[in-house]
Amino acid sequence: MHGSHADYLRDVSGFLGGYFLAIALMNAVYAFTMWRVKSRPMAALVWTAVAVAMTGISAIAWGGSPPELAQPIKDYINWLTGPVIYSVGTTVALVVLFVFRKFFVNPVVAWIGLNLSLIFMGLSMTDSNFGAIVMKPDNVPIVGLVFLLGFFTWLATAKGVENDERIKRGLPPTEKLDDEKVLVWPDLVYTELICMLALTAFLLVWAICLQAPLEEPASSVKTPNPSKAPWYFLGLQEMLVYYDPWNAGVVLPSLIIFGLMAIPFIDFNKRGNGYYSIEERKFAYLTFQFGFLELWVTLIILGTFLRGPNWNIFGPFEYWDPHKVLALNNVDLSQIWWNDVMHQALPKAPPGASVLREVSYVLYREWLGIVLVLAYFLLLPPLMATTIFRTFFLKMGFMRYMIMANLLLFMLSLPIKMVLRWVFNLKYIIYIPEIFLNF
Repeated sequence: MHGSHADYLRDVSGFLGGYFLAIALMNAVYAFTMWRVKSRPMAALVWTAVAVAMTGISAIAWGGSPPELAQPIKDYINWLTGPVIYSVGTTVALVVLFVFRKFFVNPVVAWIGLNLSLIFMGLSMTDSNFGAIVMKPDNVPIVGLVFLLGFFTWLATAKGVENDERIKRGLPPTEKLDDEKVLVWPDLVYTELICMLALTAFLLVWAICLQAPLEEPASSVKTPNPSKAPWYFLGLQEMLVYYDPWNAGVVLPSLIIFGLMAIPFIDFNKRGNGYYSIEERKFAYLTFQFGFLELWVTLIILGTFLRGPNWNIFGPFEYWDPHKVLALNNVDLSQIWWNDVMHQALPKAPPGASVLREVSYVLYREWLGIVLVLAYFLLLPPLMATTIFRTFFLKMGFMRYMIMANLLLFMLSLPIKMVLRWVFNLKYIIYIPEIFLNF
């Protein structure tokens, strides 16, 4: 074993010992619940065995030799987190989770998934490159938020699946079974006070145990590499890779805000209000999950854990080498058309040409991108209105349908641009720097 790696394992052995012991205690409590509350002795026995196994791993980790992932597994995970597979794979995972949601909301399946993810996290932290990312003080809260997001997404989905099953049997949703009103004082205020005290105590322990991520004062002559925005803006920063700064920083965020404001206007479905449901609001559910999880959360995770020096993408077990250089020959669609297909130079107005003639040359140069973008936003909505969204068009009317369709197309443009960027090195479909119009 390499000396530096051995030193790293000794440094993290105490933490990993406590980490696996926490997993053991978690499963011990779950086993006790299965035995005393659920009256399921076999399940209690299984999870007791898991708790014992985690206790043994904890003792091994405390001894300075925690179990590690094999190098081929690390290499495979690094390959899976490549940009194309990551972008497409997260979408496929979202579809699988939706289609088989009745299986994944099963508490036993969810508990197994939680254990596997926690064990994988513990085994991965024996790698110094992985540990440097997830144990960085800046990133520790984000790791916690990822697990919290997974829990609350599972909880909401489980409630939706349960209500859908009850509605199929002619029963009211669970929210209607306990709709008794309570007083703000003292019921709600006491609950909020207890939560505030508990959270304050937790933050005090956090501040004592975890070193504050403070760096040297900002300097214009020395910038960090990589230079990252706060985690909640990393999704927008990631969009800068695929869009013009004006689109990524102004147009798309404005459309996000506008789209959220337009929801009450374009939503014609009166069912599913006031209670969790998926079957009664399937389109709204899928649109939100795709927009939030796929187009926002996955970009934050990508920017936090996979974007390294020089804004290159690194695998979770890959060393963040500041000298890594990737030769990306980004090209525009007009370059592909004129240089590669037509074998000609880009059309350019002669010196001294009039403004009208320069405009005509620009339009001639970018004609293919302009046609594709216009077809995407002008032809697809009526095509969808006569096919897959025919019912939506009839119920919403022309104006509401066009707003919904174009907002949806703008959402889909991000994964399309990501795939084009990583597969074909395509930067802009329309590139008109003369008037700062790039798409």
